[in-house]
Amino acid sequence: MSVPTAVAPNTVPRPEDDANVATRRHYVMCPPEHFTVEYSINPWMDPNTPVDTELAMTQWRALKDIYLSLGHTVETVPPQPGLPDMVFSANSATVIEGKVLGARFRSDERAPEAEHFRRWFSTEGYRDLVMPSSINEAEGDFAWTGQLLLAGSGFRTDPGAHSEAQEVLGVPVVSLGLTDPRYYHLDTALFVLRKGPRPQVAYYPEAFSAGSQRVLRRLFPDAVVADAADAECLGLNGVSDGEHVVLPSEATGLARSLERRGYEPVLTDVSELRKSGGGPKCCTMELHGE
Repeated sequence: MSVPTAVAPNTVPRPEDDANVATRRHYVMCPPEHFTVEYSINPWMDPNTPVDTELAMTQWRALKDIYLSLGHTVETVPPQPGLPDMVFSANSATVIEGKVLGARFRSDERAPEAEHFRRWFSTEGYRDLVMPSSINEAEGDFAWTGQLLLAGSGFRTDPGAHSEAQEVLGVPVVSLGLTDPRYYHLDTALFVLRKGPRPQVAYYPEAFSAGSQRVLRRLFPDAVVADAADAECLGLNGVSDGEHVVLPSEATGLARSLERRGYEPVLTDVSELRKSGGGPKCCTMELHGE
């Protein structure tokens, strides 16, 4: 299987202060050596659907290779038998400027993952590390814009985890309500395209409560707004370095929208991993500010 190629970039001029500039990122991933669908904790998961673990590994390696080809750093956490969703490393910690807020999963099936990631951070020398008291599924429900921590709730992360994240990480938090069970985590309905003083996001409005939609329109009047087709292939589970945007291969409409905004989409096949409700972002924890 070849590594997917990028969609040709758009050349529409942009104001200089809104230029899309790639910056090197530091990612943490976990190979899906034990990936399967043994239980159902979201609408995407069906234990009766066959899963090809070898294909999941191939798709994961292709995603990792994309990051390396773009000049990013990728570290890996060893997978553990009996934890098939450990591949979704984004759910296991939120890291901003060296401060680590670990995870506390809602489901018993995933609960042991938090300790494995805590040990990894401790071994790697992270000393400013706190394990949460509230249910907190990390970057699944937290998105850092460089200015604000957008925080989702409604299905997994408790609203109380939002104030806990603000205290531990020392950054302002904006709470957003999710209302559609298909988009059970914030990272299935929104992702950050560009961090910094003038951040930009892409999101699917219908996944959010009416009040949260108004908040998003106010905070991000120039957001890329996705449609139902983009959302239904988990197209909003994307990863951006400020210029290149890694998306599921089916998210062609969103890719065209991003091209018009001067981003360079990179499409990759994550169809096997999507059987657990995951995509590029679910597989990718970012260590922000490092």
